[in-house]
Amino acid sequence: MVKYPWNQQTMLVCVDSYENGVPQGQIFLPGQPGERFESLSQLLLRGEQLYERSGGVQSYTTPRVFALANPLPPAPCAAGELTRGNLATFEMRILFRQNASWQGELLWMEKNARQSFRSVLELITLMDSALRALDS
Repeated sequence: MVKYPWNQQTMLVCVDSYENGVPQGQIFLPGQPGERFESLSQLLLRGEQLYERSGGVQSYTTPRVFALANPLPPAPCAAGELTRGNLATFEMRILFRQNASWQGELLWMEKNARQSFRSVLELITLMDSALRALDS
């Protein structure tokens, strides 16, 4: 494992597989155990849950929900260690949680390519374009 400089705005996304547009892997916040995700919606919902628990980047709106999702068992990862996805690894730096969405920067670690995003939809589009590029 490589030591990694964590901060409260950084979420590490380790993608292990990407089939038919569905990513699977783990996400990590500093000092917290990882969470597995098996779809894009799980990635976003689990990321939101991690931020709520950590008290890091604060939401500007109260989420409207019908029921709370049950998280998958946490994956082991020591704070400050860099875990890599089998397929790709992204550093998501969430700067704001406004308008019921996320704004920040996405770093595709294997290519050292960085791009800003203004919404979760832009984040999804960026990750999808990177993962599709691996298929070609």
